[in-house]
Amino acid sequence: MSPVRPGSGWPGDPATARTPVSRDAEDVVSRAGAARSLPVLDARVSVCRACPRLVAWRELVARTRRRSYAEETYWGRPVTGLGDPTAQLLVLGLAPAAHGGNRTGRVFTGDRSGDWIFAALHRAGYANQPHSVHAGDGLELTGARIAAAVRCAPPGNAPTPAERDTCAPWLDREIDLLPDLRVLLALGGFAWEAALATARRRGWGVARPRPKFGHGARTLLDRPAAAGGPLHLVGSFHVSQQNTFTGRLTEPMLDEVLQLAHGLCR
Repeated sequence: MSPVRPGSGWPGDPATARTPVSRDAEDVVSRAGAARSLPVLDARVSVCRACPRLVAWRELVARTRRRSYAEETYWGRPVTGLGDPTAQLLVLGLAPAAHGGNRTGRVFTGDRSGDWIFAALHRAGYANQPHSVHAGDGLELTGARIAAAVRCAPPGNAPTPAERDTCAPWLDREIDLLPDLRVLLALGGFAWEAALATARRRGWGVARPRPKFGHGARTLLDRPAAAGGPLHLVGSFHVSQQNTFTGRLTEPMLDEVLQLAHGLCR
């Protein structure tokens, strides 16, 4: 079992011992669709056990731990979205890092990728501080929310197609519950494809030919007015160490794409 039980006092834990647990893809569809608010959705996400391989991996990592974190308790559960319920911008990543979000219990928190994205969100005026160390460090987002397309840390940072599809209703419903959302900023090709898949499942218009991912790429998702109107999809290289250490993604590049997203929110 996970080392952190729902309702045991972890900072920001949205669940209680009574939160219903999803154990297969059918449960996820039902419980995501029935969530009437972000807090309810987050609680249900945080106790999901629908993907056996991901459950086994995230909990193995939480039990064995990295040597540098050997004295810490790991979250070891799915990681929810974070941020403003009236967000106009949703930043979307791939999945929690095994020793980042899977350890701290908060998306993009406790690893170098998080250092980059939260510092950039701070420079853009969305975050109240430039760092994200642990779930109780006071970080708040205004006008923005951040989430992962897959909510559990996957082995090799690579969810299977079945795991991706099983987790997708959580993202679909999260977008539904953000009434002011105007822009999706996809960090990497996986998040870009996840956003397009959400649009297709929702029956929104998607440009043809299929929009290609790239840094600074953008396309318009033709969401009906009743659902909030058109939604901009913007691409950015992921804030992974593979990109930031090699200079494929620089701070000015990340700032520029956030400025683009910010402008499209107006």
